Amino acid sequence: MGGNNITIAEEFILLGFSHLPHLRSILLCMFLFLYACTLLGNSLITLLIIKDPRLHTPMYFFLANLSILDLLSPSVTVPKMIQDLVSGKGVISVHGCFVQMFFLITFIGSECPLLSVMAFDRYVAICKPLHYRIIMSNKMCSWLMGGVWILGSFYSLLHTLLTKNIQFCGPFSINHVFCDVLPLFQLACSNITLNIALLYVSVFLNGICNFSIILGSYSSIITAIARITSKDGRLKTFSTCASHLIVVSVYYCTVMASYFRSVSSYSESRDRTAAVVYTALTPVLNPIIYSFRNNDVKKALKKLFGK
Repeated sequence: MGGNNITIAEEFILLGFSHLPHLRSILLCMFLFLYACTLLGNSLITLLIIKDPRLHTPMYFFLANLSILDLLSPSVTVPKMIQDLVSGKGVISVHGCFVQMFFLITFIGSECPLLSVMAFDRYVAICKPLHYRIIMSNKMCSWLMGGVWILGSFYSLLHTLLTKNIQFCGPFSINHVFCDVLPLFQLACSNITLNIALLYVSVFLNGICNFSIILGSYSSIITAIARITSKDGRLKTFSTCASHLIVVSVYYCTVMASYFRSVSSYSESRDRTAAVVYTALTPVLNPIIYSFRNNDVKKALKKLFGK
């Protein structure tokens, strides 16, 4: 992270997949396909929840917000990745780089607390069913979602402002597919102790704490399900959580590969792979998971296409 070539950066070069020129056409087709599926799948889930009165419940309200995040997050990165594959250049202005980073961290950071809120919703529905309508009122759901967006934006603003104050060493080549904190740290010539400290605090508060909430919720859910005497009853109750559990597993596995490790162990190839998964692949999987695992969504699909 040290160096003597300290100049004011006017633009960065995203190296992206420049080391794989022979795969450019394949990667271009892959990202176009994944992005089209992302837009179609998540738009369809959101439309179903808006149009079908049976889906006007807290669980589907949160699912609609997850779909919106899965629409916005890849829209920050994938079109630029496609453009870079077509042009073969990867040039991005410094301003554009930090704007991209701000919105990406906002959307990725908002998904952590949203998954916790969705786990809490399942906990109340299964462990406190008689009080569900009172606890998960429209006002409470709105407050929870407001908190989710505020947290994501707050973390993002702090990271973006601190990263923007870094002095960068030339050449300004980012060995990544988009602008993110860890790849930019590799170009730093100034002290980034505060940046790293904020990264670890964010990982703890927004990552580990939210994951602990999810674990706590599902520990209580599993205990409650174990008390159900009927096997069919246990399976039916657990099925309401299965989709969320799969989404949580996919999300945390990919994000942990990128952020839940020390800065010194940063691996460009591994980080690039994980980034492609959580920005391009995961948003495609979420609507598929909820479509195939959720009977209410399947009924709404049949009703919509039946017309």
